[in-house]
Amino acid sequence: MTIYDLTRALPDIETLRDRCRAMAALELVISGNEDDGYFGYVPAWGQGEDAALMDDGSGGEYAIVFTADGVFGRGFDHESRMSPWADGDGALWPGLVEGIPEVFRPFLTEPAFCSEDGVLHATTVFWRENGDTVWRAGAVEFPEGRADADGADFLFEVLAAGTAEAYRDFAEDYYETDLPLEAVRHIWSLGPVTQEIVSALNPGLPLEVVAPRLAACGYPRTR
Repeated sequence: MTIYDLTRALPDIETLRDRCRAMAALELVISGNEDDGYFGYVPAWGQGEDAALMDDGSGGEYAIVFTADGVFGRGFDHESRMSPWADGDGALWPGLVEGIPEVFRPFLTEPAFCSEDGVLHATTVFWRENGDTVWRAGAVEFPEGRADADGADFLFEVLAAGTAEAYRDFAEDYYETDLPLEAVRHIWSLGPVTQEIVSALNPGLPLEVVAPRLAACGYPRTR
């Protein structure tokens, strides 16, 4: 999967936002950590902006920013031939941000997404304005004809699949545990989180401990 496969696979903006919230909530419950895990969601990340984040702890990451104008997304595979530092020149891959609307251009120099010298950490970039009916990306030619050169496949695989089953498969491998699919589906669909649901995914974790964390990541309902 390349950026072009990803842009065809992603749903509309609000469905994508819901997926991102659900993935962040599942991480909080399954990990039991106070902070966001592999996937996170930050309401009010900026003025009028929410952000969905992924960090695999090994140099792979993404950020998807939901704004009043639409959505900006970028992913970074540090091992990719398309990394700005692959050749040591600190330059974005040709075409990566070609055609990006002016409303999203400030994200190209956003300090949270850039190196100390202002280079965007990105091997994939995509966007969608509110009036668009499709997701868009720049005109990129991949190196050596490789279909996985930009890292879109491993960075966005779970998000693009868009199912509770895909998330469950990821989490069982990552956390080395078995997870009940029905409980995963319940949170995936943003259902009310009860102690029964929490206990199914993380036995011993009290609802009163995780509920404020879920609210802080934008999850709509706990009880």
